Amino acid sequence: MSGAPRPLDGVRVLELGSLLAGPFAGALLAGFGAEVIKIEPPEGDPIRGWRLLDADGTSLWWRSLARGKKSVVLDLREARGRELVARLAHGADVLIENFRPGTLERWGLAPARLWESNPGLVVVRVSGFGQTGPKAHRPGYASVCEAEGGLRYLTGHPGEVPVRANLSLGDSLAGLHAAFGALLALRARDRDPARRGQVVDVGIVDSVFHFLESTLPEYDRLGVVREPSGATITGIVPSNVYPCAGGERVVIGANSESNFVRLMRTIGRADLADDPALGSNAGRVARQAELDRAIGEWTGARPAAEVVAALDAAAVPCGRIQSVADLAADPHLAARGLIEEIDVAGRPLRVPAILPRLSATPAASGWAGPELGAHTREVLLELAGVTAEEADALAAQERRTSR
Repeated sequence: MSGAPRPLDGVRVLELGSLLAGPFAGALLAGFGAEVIKIEPPEGDPIRGWRLLDADGTSLWWRSLARGKKSVVLDLREARGRELVARLAHGADVLIENFRPGTLERWGLAPARLWESNPGLVVVRVSGFGQTGPKAHRPGYASVCEAEGGLRYLTGHPGEVPVRANLSLGDSLAGLHAAFGALLALRARDRDPARRGQVVDVGIVDSVFHFLESTLPEYDRLGVVREPSGATITGIVPSNVYPCAGGERVVIGANSESNFVRLMRTIGRADLADDPALGSNAGRVARQAELDRAIGEWTGARPAAEVVAALDAAAVPCGRIQSVADLAADPHLAARGLIEEIDVAGRPLRVPAILPRLSATPAASGWAGPELGAHTREVLLELAGVTAEEADALAAQERRTSR
């Protein structure tokens, strides 16, 4: 649907900072039409060189994370770079930054200063521990904040070292909160007769803690500390990973009464399906080991495809544990449009589509993460009021510095 309208057409976002949480928020906004101007230091965002690289030496992660953005090189350690950022902020709707708290203030770019020339600016501030509180000064990457926010305590098996998903979940959760907060603040501004902006304060710890479901009220009322539970989830049975013939595994979640009965009948255990003691989740929790053993004996004698087919026919939630290789070939993901191609130097690169799906105003990726400083001259000429000579000089300087 190239050329279709997008919800954020006409919104200008200035993205400062690097790595993941703030840039992930910027990628979401860019996908839905915002003009996202990413300010990079002369050496570029570190993600340009992280993990696996393409043939040209650029990170494949960068090509996905920075898609649809404009790259402008300005050195915020220098007064001139900070001055030009302030000029760009004058014409922006949103500024996203993910520096340690106090950095913008030291640079003379505090929200109050920016509001002097642009009172409608929404300033989204992403940091490890937020802008306030006794830990605000501490640096915080996703790994640390997942620990301090309570997520790592719940991962892994009881009595063992907590594990992490091989992803930066804390950063992505913070990025989602940042993008959502930006949209809420824009909505509030547009309903305000004075069109005043505000600060959106996003901590990675806050974002992780926000996803801990009922753990806090359970502790507050009952003094219960939820512990890690391996492949299961506390208090919901059956919901587990089960072995299949050939070494594959499936996840089965049959934790409603009707699903449980259908599952038991499908695996040939009508005795369990009809047992009145198992007619409630509490009853099933009390006999979790027995139920998991019965399910595992049935799945273990069959290949995963047969298990999934049988349970799908019975309308019991079940799925194979899929790798990215499986996902890349999954016809459901393809049919849902969850994988799209972007062009990188004439070669297609498959990346996850920007979500959520909107029927009338869908997201679009535009272009792949650009080369360093690809838009410096264009943006400074059009939006910062510099002369052509100065724009040329800055572009030449950035090329020398980045070599």
